[in-house]
Amino acid sequence: MSHMITEKSRLLARVRRLKGQMEAVERALEAEVECGDVLQLLASVRGALNGLTVELIEDHIIHHVVDPQNEPDASKAKGAADLIAVVRSYLK
Repeated sequence: MSHMITEKSRLLARVRRLKGQMEAVERALEAEVECGDVLQLLASVRGALNGLTVELIEDHIIHHVVDPQNEPDASKAKGAADLIAVVRSYLK
């Protein structure tokens, strides 16, 4: 994952935000916050984790499978672009 080095600080920042969100869930549970509020916090965590997952999968496709922007075979480029769109949509 040497290509990740350029994205490292941005990815780590996302992980740190996720960590902070999970700590907020922990604090809410310790404080016996209402169930609905805890569930809302968890929904935020899930959304953030899905966003990070999409970013990593997209990066993997581009760097290890096919980069749709630089693929000369139009069919392969479209397939990769479609796959990225499906992953984004599925984890939205």
